Amino acid sequence: MVRALGIAVIGFGWMGRVHTRAYARVAHHYPGLGVRPEPVAVAEEVPGRAEEAAARFGFASATRDWRDVAADPRVEAVSVTAPNFLHREIGTAMAAAGKHLWIEKPVGLTLADARAVADAAATAGVHGAVGFNYRNAPAVETARELIASGDLGTVTHARFRLFSDYAAHPDGALTWRYERAHGGSGVLADLASHGADLARFLLGDITELVADSAVFVPHRPRPTGATAGHARAAGGATGAVENEDYAGCLLRFASGARGVLEACRVSVGEQNAYGFEVHGTRGALFWDFRRMNELGVSRGTAYQDQPVSTVYTGPGDGEFGAFQPGAANAMGYDDLKVIEAYRFLRSIDEDRPYGTTLADAVHSAAVLEAMAASVRSGTWTGVRTP
Repeated sequence: MVRALGIAVIGFGWMGRVHTRAYARVAHHYPGLGVRPEPVAVAEEVPGRAEEAAARFGFASATRDWRDVAADPRVEAVSVTAPNFLHREIGTAMAAAGKHLWIEKPVGLTLADARAVADAAATAGVHGAVGFNYRNAPAVETARELIASGDLGTVTHARFRLFSDYAAHPDGALTWRYERAHGGSGVLADLASHGADLARFLLGDITELVADSAVFVPHRPRPTGATAGHARAAGGATGAVENEDYAGCLLRFASGARGVLEACRVSVGEQNAYGFEVHGTRGALFWDFRRMNELGVSRGTAYQDQPVSTVYTGPGDGEFGAFQPGAANAMGYDDLKVIEAYRFLRSIDEDRPYGTTLADAVHSAAVLEAMAASVRSGTWTGVRTP
């Protein structure tokens, strides 16, 4: 029998809407799931935004204070999609209140923040999922299987890139994302956190690295009101950008493989140019998020002049079959979040972890901490594997 599970969303910007839509779609794609998410409460401090969300998406109640959600006995699971600096306070409070957590990356501002939320969830015995959605792409899951099977031989080196132009415009508003106190690190937290997770998901633990970073747009105009997404604020007073626009590093994996990880939020001409290339002694894999349902595969015994084939994901790859009936029918970004929601809800229903966990957030945060330390020292730095 399917039971109703009270859901709340804290923070209702773009990502709050994405989570809410994912909950609404789960039953359509996974009719066998033993729980049915019921929108109980939404919290958002911007005046009027929570009420608008309740009217549009069917939440039973709306509030400006997330603490009301912690005290609400109807709520069993919470999506935390508020700004980074609130993750630790909200996450630990929700866990202490016995609420399961689906929290967006990077889970706080620091490794200590991510650990605190993970520890709180473990102590309370609640499940925690993290928004590392790119690993849910069926092509990425197929890539992991090919690597693990040895089809590429021994992995020798890989490159992970996350380039975007969302902050390239000089009139991009100086929101919380660009402030240390509220956003923590810049492109490290926003994009490199995904890269660190993908690297570990595909190739295992990163043991040490050497990194560099830079700010390319040093000043931005301050917004004059509430913002959502990547708004512009031309003509206002300007303030200093406090965290990095670009980060790049060399990686060493426990397996002996080498890697490169680059992330930039001010890459003119690049829109969500996220992907990876993995090379082994007998083959290679290539994936680009902008062609999410395709995987470039080179394998065989030729070594030299070995061709690359484009493989279209199909029902046998990852969760593709829950969305499309045949190969080359495209999936999109929101579908990845539906998969994330499904695995989070299945974890609660079956009381065992599926998909990303708070431990994955801690591992990613450890890599980001090592990158920041390497930038300061200019030397190779070990990753403190949890």
